[in-house]
Amino acid sequence: MEKSEHPWSVPVAVEDIPETGLHMEIEAPASARAGIAALAAVRDLPRLSAVFDLTRRGAGVHVSGFVSALVGQTCVVSLEPMESAVEEAVDVSFAPAAVAEGLAGKEGDGHGIIAGDEEPPEPLVGGKVDLGALAIEFLLLGIDPYPRKLGAEFAPPKVEDRGDKPFAALETLKKRLGGGQS
Repeated sequence: MEKSEHPWSVPVAVEDIPETGLHMEIEAPASARAGIAALAAVRDLPRLSAVFDLTRRGAGVHVSGFVSALVGQTCVVSLEPMESAVEEAVDVSFAPAAVAEGLAGKEGDGHGIIAGDEEPPEPLVGGKVDLGALAIEFLLLGIDPYPRKLGAEFAPPKVEDRGDKPFAALETLKKRLGGGQS
C-alpha cells in the first residue's frame, strides 16, 4: 500500500464502487486530527467527519456530500480561545488523469462530459479517490481565517490628549519671529 502525503487518507478504488453507487460516512481518528490541525494552523480539531455519495460515471466518479468539523481557533479581536463549526458541501467529479487533463480549459466536448459552467474533473490518482484528502481540502476551504468570538468588538486604544501638537514648537517659533501675520 502506498503512503499518502495527507494526514488522513481513505482511498476508494473506482472498481470497488458498485453501479448503484456507494454511500460512505467517515470520521477522522484523533491521530489524524492532530496532523490536520497542524496543517490548517488551528489550535485543535475536536471533530472532523464527512458523508459522501460516490457514483460511477464511465471511468470517472462523481462525489457529493458534506464535510463537518469543529475547529479550535483563537479570536482575532479578544485573543480568547473559541470553537467554530465548519459545514462544507462537496460536489466534485473525478476522471482518469488523461481525460481530466484533456478536458481542462474546455467548455465541453460535445459528449456531455462538461456542461456550460461546470468545473473540469479532478484527475484520479492510481484509479482511486482519496476521501480523506478530499475532506481535508474542503475543511481548509471552510475555515474562517479571521474568527471572531460572538460579541467581540474591536475598540481602538484611547489616546490621551496631552495638549502637545506635533507642530506646536514650529507654531511658537513662527509667532516669535513675527511670521504669524501676512
